[in-house]
Amino acid sequence: MSADRAEPRRRLGPLRPSAVPRIMGTAAAVIGLLDVVSAVFPAFRNGRMHHMAAVFPGTVSSLAAATSVVTGILLLMLAHALKRGKSRAWWAAVTLMPVGAATQLIYRHSIFGAVVSLGLLGLLVRYRGEFTALSDPRTRWRAAANFVGLSTFAFALGLVITSAHPSSERGAPGFADRCEHVLWGLFGFEGPVEYTSDRVNDIVAYSLGGLGLLIACSTVYLLLRPARPVAELGEEDERRLRALLERHGARDSLGHFALRRDKSVVFSPSGKAAVCYRVVSGVALAGGDPIGDVEAWPGAIEQFMELARAHAWLPAVVGCSETGGEVWTRETGLDALELGDEAIVQTADFTLQGRAMRNVRQMVKRIERSGYVCRVRRVRDLSADEKQAVRLAADAWRGTDTERGFSMALGRFGEEADGDCVVVTAHKEREPGDPHPELGDLRAVLHFVPWGRDGMSLELMRRDRSADPGLNELLIVAALQEAPALGVARVSLNFAMFRSALARGERIGAGPVLRGWRGLLVFLSRWFQIESLYKFNAKFQPAWVPRFLVFPNSRDLPRIGFAIMQAEGFVTLSLPLPELVQRFLPGRAKRPPHGRQSGYAAGAAAPEEEGRGNRHAVA
Repeated sequence: MSADRAEPRRRLGPLRPSAVPRIMGTAAAVIGLLDVVSAVFPAFRNGRMHHMAAVFPGTVSSLAAATSVVTGILLLMLAHALKRGKSRAWWAAVTLMPVGAATQLIYRHSIFGAVVSLGLLGLLVRYRGEFTALSDPRTRWRAAANFVGLSTFAFALGLVITSAHPSSERGAPGFADRCEHVLWGLFGFEGPVEYTSDRVNDIVAYSLGGLGLLIACSTVYLLLRPARPVAELGEEDERRLRALLERHGARDSLGHFALRRDKSVVFSPSGKAAVCYRVVSGVALAGGDPIGDVEAWPGAIEQFMELARAHAWLPAVVGCSETGGEVWTRETGLDALELGDEAIVQTADFTLQGRAMRNVRQMVKRIERSGYVCRVRRVRDLSADEKQAVRLAADAWRGTDTERGFSMALGRFGEEADGDCVVVTAHKEREPGDPHPELGDLRAVLHFVPWGRDGMSLELMRRDRSADPGLNELLIVAALQEAPALGVARVSLNFAMFRSALARGERIGAGPVLRGWRGLLVFLSRWFQIESLYKFNAKFQPAWVPRFLVFPNSRDLPRIGFAIMQAEGFVTLSLPLPELVQRFLPGRAKRPPHGRQSGYAAGAAAPEEEGRGNRHAVA
């Protein structure tokens, strides 16, 4: 009977609990925007619309236009945290809501406004369980340190500002009056000190108000910003991942990239599967398919989603296979978008004979006649000097200030644990009489990581810019021809973004929409290697395997795309601080031992820009 009564109650209920954070966040955003606009446009401030802003903590904005701007900006920052269900945002809103109600009664004598404010407060209290997202505990102390440090600096600077400007004819203000004036000015109000003109009054007021705005916004940002854990793969986690790759690594060509040491990992309850990820700008970004037994994937995915919900991270997966996309969408209800295609070559079928391979064959022959030779070896077979030479050359040929890569790059070279990796080097033959003619002059490098027991996946492709064109073709052909001797039956080459759109858009009979989409991709190829990667890969007659992006909602795609660009190294938001300063920053990952490379691996390798990056380009 009780169950029968409960069901109609759920149908008639006007509000779903899960929608409360979004509703409160939207309300805070609208009211915050009204506060800012009302401070900029006085006519708007005196209109009816501004009364809407009076029902939220922004009511104190009626006391001063400067405070209205500060409050509006703070509400806009609080709105995002409320939408994500942050616990700290709930406490901030619950603390400030009674202030809004009291201001309604005291300053506006509005019973309606007070009732609305208290109603919103009751809604927050009623649905407290929807605001449980955790915050990074380090941000609490950083926010406190920021508030104390900036407040001390602003107060001292405010005293200098108030003392530097001439006061009125009443005489020089005392130290206590100047301190009081600074305190009121930081909150956007006028203090007891009077100056010689309204212009000087405005200069001092705006200076102090700007300092107060800086303190408030920076402190709230640090307090409410998404948790950003230090992504660092521990030794035990790496050992467990390598054990899973030993048993199941042949399934996904991107599996070995899960061993990047700037990723975090979450395992399934059984320990038979794992999801590797990194948190970037509030997006929990997983790369490739889960590692391990396919039957245990749902457990690992559930653990990942629970972790994302607990911290209000936006979950996303970049570069998963079709099977992985099906499991992700089935288990989580997320959506999937085809991101591009991976070029895979079966070494047993590869040949330079035939009309289709004529251009590659001619280019390889020409570059060989120019005096270039290739060597294909396991990394374990290289000497320490050779490893160091390759490492230094790859860094010198990178062509960008930052390493690139996340989902399809390893980010290191030459470690003992990665001895199964394959390195292909191109050398320019030296003149007779050289003490080491067998080594030659290193001019280009390919680096492959294992793909199970019988495959390898391209991770690094770089060459000297002064080398002859066609050197990358020579390297890939050498790798494919020598692969059977290494026990490699399949090779994964570059990843081509939106390959199917480029291929279909250039065919006869393609519609205007498809041709327009292809035209946009060709235009973007001026900055991102989209078309060039596709054409370069197509030379080797590969099989194309689609890769997908998994995401919660279409409106989240811009945010996810921006996070991907950050992770891949195309966008860098951090300041270029000196290395000596960065060592003492809190939360900095430990520097790996000598001989290891840290950071991102490069993200692209096109024939005209081989020296700039690694394997994949993710726009």
